[in-house]
Amino acid sequence: MAGIVNYIKESFGELKNNVSWTPRAEAQSLTVLVAVFSIVFSLAIWGVDTVFTKVIAFYFQLIN
Repeated sequence: MAGIVNYIKESFGELKNNVSWTPRAEAQSLTVLVAVFSIVFSLAIWGVDTVFTKVIAFYFQLIN
């Protein structure tokens, strides 16, 4: 059990002293950028899906 506690303490020390963290403002702006890109990309996929649905429906109407 002492090995696990020591591992956790060393992990926190590593995170605190040796990891370079992105500044808060930059992290926030990148988060907004990812959110906007995700929304735009999902709308594009929705649009392509809608067009394909209508094309396939039209095709099946033609062959009936």
